[in-house]
Amino acid sequence: MTNESAVITTHHDLPRLRRWAGYIALCVGMFMAILDIQVVVTSLKTIEEALNIGADRMSWVQTSYLIAEVIAIPIIGLLMRVFGMKRLFVGALGLFTLASIGCALSIGFWDLMVWRVIQGFAGGVLIPLVFSAIFLLFPRSFEQTLATTAGGFLAVLAPTMGPVTGGWLTEHYSWHWLFLINVVPGLVAVIAGLIALPPGRFNRGLIRTLDWMSLLAFGVSLALLIVGLKEAPSRGWLSPVVMTLFAGSLATLAYSVMRKDAAIMFHLLKDRALSFGCILSFLLGFILFSSVYILPVFFAFVRGMTPLEIGLITIAMGVMQIVAAPFTVLLDRYFDARVLTAAGFIVFAAGLLMNANLTVSSGEPDVFWAQIMRGAAVALCILPPIRMALALQPIAVVSDASGLFNVVRNIGGAIGIAIMDTVMFTRGPSHADLLMDRIATNPPAAAAQLGIPLDTLPSPDDAMSIMGIMDLIQNASLTEAINDCWWLLAALSLMALPVLWLLGPVESARPLKGRYTSRD
Repeated sequence: MTNESAVITTHHDLPRLRRWAGYIALCVGMFMAILDIQVVVTSLKTIEEALNIGADRMSWVQTSYLIAEVIAIPIIGLLMRVFGMKRLFVGALGLFTLASIGCALSIGFWDLMVWRVIQGFAGGVLIPLVFSAIFLLFPRSFEQTLATTAGGFLAVLAPTMGPVTGGWLTEHYSWHWLFLINVVPGLVAVIAGLIALPPGRFNRGLIRTLDWMSLLAFGVSLALLIVGLKEAPSRGWLSPVVMTLFAGSLATLAYSVMRKDAAIMFHLLKDRALSFGCILSFLLGFILFSSVYILPVFFAFVRGMTPLEIGLITIAMGVMQIVAAPFTVLLDRYFDARVLTAAGFIVFAAGLLMNANLTVSSGEPDVFWAQIMRGAAVALCILPPIRMALALQPIAVVSDASGLFNVVRNIGGAIGIAIMDTVMFTRGPSHADLLMDRIATNPPAAAAQLGIPLDTLPSPDDAMSIMGIMDLIQNASLTEAINDCWWLLAALSLMALPVLWLLGPVESARPLKGRYTSRD
């Protein structure tokens, strides 16, 4: 790309109030985009019944959004060079708000799909735009650290808030409000963006010289990957359909990367700090999205709780993120980013292990402190890696680097959820077989695992009585499979430690205190 620095420039000289007003508007857009993924999850059955969609197609309400979002995220740098920050934000958030209205007014499957794709693409633009703006709007100072922390914890607070928000809206109003809640904040943020964000050039010439084949191939690659991950748990990871989808994803990705003038700046990954930062981002996406996913699965399918009840339990992690964020900002000024990141992933692993011994009777008290641990660790897993990966990137490419950093986190989350589903699918029946053997060989342990008195445990030879407790056996075996998930996630969380060791000392990881410098 030529003359990039003339298109993407810093705006550190803006008045502080205007900088923060624009940044808050950007954060509102990002929060809405991420919230809209999780807010719908708890109400899919309600939407299915209202629109007569069918359970077999209902998951596409989520998948269509995620595919469009993942395609949009890595091209944020390109879009920034073409439209500039203000035009891109106002256009994307305006489109997102319009699509939200369209979703609420949908009367069938296909019109809902069209609006969800539009909504997902616009949301995919809004998410990395915040992390680009951190380095474009704020000088390297405490202000930049504060902005990074605010953006980071909002990015993970939104999925935590989603279930309780969705459950409350559906229970007290209707499923339409899952989308209509975006309208007022969307319009307010659009107006704030128009007023506060700096103007930029509209670079028409870049559109004419763009390698559209490279861009199309990359989009197809991501779409095939997400669909493959969606189908893998049910069809099998080695099934012909899934293997074909993965092979197609790999082939189109290779074609996109090998193009002479690739639209996506893959060469930025040659930078050591960015490439290792992306690995850490992938790991965080994997463990964070997976943990947020499997806890509601346990409470919904084992304990039979409502979406609102689940949301009220899982909100503890989000509240702790808010409490811990200011302390993370302070620590980031005085300690090496690698040390803080290592501490964050260790604490996160501890929080995961605290949930690795759930039983069929486990409730809110049994998961509360584990969520507090994970909530306290999240900011440490986000802020220092963002600084390591992006703080010293040239201004002209910081948006492209931000896109890569964010898309690998989402891909990590998608892979993590697919693997969690696979573990529950495959390990559940295995644990059921072990439990059946335990009923015969160790009745007291079997009764305790099922959560019933020993004298009510049927004889293993009484087939009819065993059938009567089959629901209990399924719940207990699913609980054990979910415990396997917790152990797996804890092990993956600790994988961050060798990654940080291999990274070694990097300039962007050094403590911020006393080293504020300008990169303009």
